[in-house]
Amino acid sequence: MKWRDALLGLIATIIIWQLLALLLNRSVFPPPTQVLVVFFQTIGGELGRHFLVSAWRVIAAVVLSVALAVPVGLGLGQTPLLNRLFSPLIYIAHPIPKIVFLPIILILFGAGDASKIFIIGIILFFQILVVVRDEAAELRPELIMSVRSIGAGRRALFRFVYFPATIPAVLTALRISVGTAIAVLFFAESFATTSGLGYYILVESWGALRYAQMYAGVLAMSLLGLILYFVIDTLDKRLAPWRQN
Repeated sequence: MKWRDALLGLIATIIIWQLLALLLNRSVFPPPTQVLVVFFQTIGGELGRHFLVSAWRVIAAVVLSVALAVPVGLGLGQTPLLNRLFSPLIYIAHPIPKIVFLPIILILFGAGDASKIFIIGIILFFQILVVVRDEAAELRPELIMSVRSIGAGRRALFRFVYFPATIPAVLTALRISVGTAIAVLFFAESFATTSGLGYYILVESWGALRYAQMYAGVLAMSLLGLILYFVIDTLDKRLAPWRQN
């Protein structure tokens, strides 16, 4: 159903876009037919290269943030003393817009992939950390004790208790954060870089008045966000099938 909804939304967007292009009749707002031609002509070459660079940066940031935030969140959620010690730091750091640290991160990590991955990863880290911590803290002690009473070790606890309890929260946080991650990626790729969709849209297209190419880049970045959303949605159905009932 969601794929059908996405297709209907795409068709509606193209129709509205076409009507607006006809009404405005300006070179800065080309019709979708022209943009789609440019998109398919360049996705196998220049645009495709920038798309893969951006996709690599987002996926690396997601994997890194999940790998770090999940165990930390579990530890804080199941250890009240640690949670009391680190909660003030989390409450201060979490609401701060991390994008303001981009100049500092560029100085520390340089203009390569590391700075882009780090800025996206740190944003996702706190969003995942908070939801995992809260989910782990809400696990009833008697549930954990009942599993331990039948001889379950740490591996069994993770597989049958912690993992099923926290994976839906992680996937929900990632689904909500996809738009934020793409927006931060676009902003980060606008500075001190020579690759990525943000660079392609602002520097190679908008800066050179190549408007059809610019809209093709916007379409590619939108497609990247949509693909990530459906991948996370598919993982949710595979890893947490009980939530679909």
